[in-house]
Amino acid sequence: MIFNKFPKTFWVANVIELFERWAWYGMYVVLALYLTGSTDTGALGFSQEQKGTLMGVVTAILYLLPILTGAIADKIGFKKVLITSLIIMSSGYLLISHFTSYAGFFVSFLYLGIGASLFKPIIGATITKTTTKETSSIGFGIFYMIVNIGSFIGPLFSSKLRVYGWEYVFWISSAAIFLNIILTIFFFKVPEQPKNTESLSKSLKSIFYNIYIVLKDLKFVFFLLLITCFWAMYNQLFYTLPVFIEQWVNTEMLYTWLYNISPFLAENIGTAEKNIAPEMITNIDALYIILFQVIISTFVMRFRPVSAMTLGIITATIGLSLTFFTNNGFILIAFILVFAIGEMASSPKIIEYIGKIAPSNKTALYIGTSYLPMAGGNLLAGYLSGNVYAKMSDKISILKIELASRGISIPEISKTFTQNDFLNKAYETMNMNKLELNTYLWDKYNPSYIWVVFASIGIFSVLGLLLYDFVLLKKK
Repeated sequence: MIFNKFPKTFWVANVIELFERWAWYGMYVVLALYLTGSTDTGALGFSQEQKGTLMGVVTAILYLLPILTGAIADKIGFKKVLITSLIIMSSGYLLISHFTSYAGFFVSFLYLGIGASLFKPIIGATITKTTTKETSSIGFGIFYMIVNIGSFIGPLFSSKLRVYGWEYVFWISSAAIFLNIILTIFFFKVPEQPKNTESLSKSLKSIFYNIYIVLKDLKFVFFLLLITCFWAMYNQLFYTLPVFIEQWVNTEMLYTWLYNISPFLAENIGTAEKNIAPEMITNIDALYIILFQVIISTFVMRFRPVSAMTLGIITATIGLSLTFFTNNGFILIAFILVFAIGEMASSPKIIEYIGKIAPSNKTALYIGTSYLPMAGGNLLAGYLSGNVYAKMSDKISILKIELASRGISIPEISKTFTQNDFLNKAYETMNMNKLELNTYLWDKYNPSYIWVVFASIGIFSVLGLLLYDFVLLKKK
């Protein structure tokens, strides 16, 4: 049986990854809501711009640092660095639950991100070192399935826990990482690896030199920029969509429909207000991946990597952009499925395509830069989710414009006059309930038009990839 061919460390590494993804996505899927929610609910009440900057910059650093932290792990030792990263992450989740100021949260979130950047290259390298040519395909298939199971379970817990207090979201993430510390100390055995006799400074110099060599290839830099656009669009699932659903999408009909099918399921997935929480809707993406990844991967095997990638990005672009086109919960879920299909088709093919287009003697160097577009994509995603969303689609910003046009004066949102106070006062003075005001603002100001921005970025990425591949193949 193929499963018996994997050493114990392979399975331990997968369990560690499961809990780490549980912790991260349990926090990350609701983070935009926590940052921008009304302070009387325990959220922080930051602006959309502050949210975008915080999430974009810190997550970009998280994806940038593994280029260097992998060398640190090779030199100091996998287990030591793994334990260090887990201690930082476990304490980091606790830290961010205590800070309510922007600067305090930013620094503590950055501290957590540094821990995650130390963790990220170790488990992937462990999976590589504990699989063979025979077991590699199924081994990484198991690994990616575990990643998505953890990514799916985490938000289920955090969605329920945040009702009792936002701090519980961070505490459960900290506890999950603490379990990983125990697993690592007692069960994680470092896979055999050649002794690295090179000094750390020399290793880091080599890394920077290799990056310089790769980035001299301007055509490849163009490719990385195109993939950066894809990741910027993709990350709106976490940065913008939860806030958009919270502000604009009516999920009461979705709850009622689900309740008619299964009262038990509706009551456990839904909220006390008889709607579906935004994170439960966005989390369907992870469920779709768990259910359909094998089918989609099998289907796209017949295509060239660039064909699968471009087809996937087109599909993801249609799905993601149109989730912002509607305020209907049923249609939203359907478009998330479209997005997930595109994600499943394109995302795994990116590294494979890099391996195909890299010079034969520099394949590893080129693949090593795959974190760069993820970092850049998060940075751009933060700007789109912050500055662009605030100008085009943010309900509070739009409502302020409407109130000013009517000559209605309501106190500014502050520590003593919360976002919910502001909204309730607006409902009262405009003589509308929440649904009526949402419908009025939706029809008049068209916050859904932000879908055009996300669609344009995806289309640019696809057209650029097709041009890039055509020019590259023509030259060859």
